[in-house]
Amino acid sequence: MITWNDSDLQKIGTAEELDLESERADGTLRGPVTMWVVRTGDHVYVRSVKGVNGPWYQGTQSRHQGRITAGGVQADVAFRAAGPGEFADVDAAYREKYGRYTSIVEHVLTEQARASTLRLEPR
Repeated sequence: MITWNDSDLQKIGTAEELDLESERADGTLRGPVTMWVVRTGDHVYVRSVKGVNGPWYQGTQSRHQGRITAGGVQADVAFRAAGPGEFADVDAAYREKYGRYTSIVEHVLTEQARASTLRLEPR
């Protein structure tokens, strides 16, 4: 299993936003979608405010891989569903990083959003 190097993990984890391009079934990349990204430990995560029915989330499900760009790092990644045991740490990371956006951050802390939590793993 490939893991993030410390430099990339730091840059992605402190980036304000991340651009995600998921792969279509034919291997081509969809257009980038800009979203929030958080780090907990040695992992980085994204969530869909619209949950598993969100268009960009649905796009990640055809091949479960794509490309991200954040903090000056571009990486090919695998999209792995996070488990319920990871949700509390991810919630806390969103609150800490984006808490200044009080009226917005709550949207990524709903049960609907939690169900779409993806761990981004380098490949």
